[in-house]
Amino acid sequence: MHTRRLTTILVGLILIISNISCDQITKKEVRGNINPHERIEVVKDNFILTKVENTGAALSFGSNFHPTVKLFIFQLMPVLVLIYLCYYLYKSENISKLNFVAFTFFIGGGIGNIIDRVLYNSVTDFMFLKLGPLHTGVFNMADVSVTIAAFLLIIGSFKKEDKKERLSL
Repeated sequence: MHTRRLTTILVGLILIISNISCDQITKKEVRGNINPHERIEVVKDNFILTKVENTGAALSFGSNFHPTVKLFIFQLMPVLVLIYLCYYLYKSENISKLNFVAFTFFIGGGIGNIIDRVLYNSVTDFMFLKLGPLHTGVFNMADVSVTIAAFLLIIGSFKKEDKKERLSL
């Protein structure tokens, strides 16, 4: 295997592990230090820490699904998608740097939430943002990773890249 390819794989693993670690460390702190639905105002009512165990997906979608359906939709399908993305990154010989970073963030965030689903049968969400009339649902660092990945992929779809902005493996 070429040195360039090994370096790219190592960088990808570092990005994935960093995303997982950030997610899991923050969730561990929240689980240990914040009571369920406790409200901690960090920046007035604009940035709030709270603890919500979400058994569904975004905004608790699917939390009332049958357990077998939840297992399939929230654990099995995401694992298959993440395995495919890892395979895709490993096999790609010419991917943009932006897409490479996006996919590693998507994989890291996805693994972070799957760890929760497998270990706790729910995902620990704990951050809430409000900016004027706009506000989020309660989310976690894995969600931030996936959101960053989505933005990077959108930006990448509009950006015309030259050869120096691609990873050639």
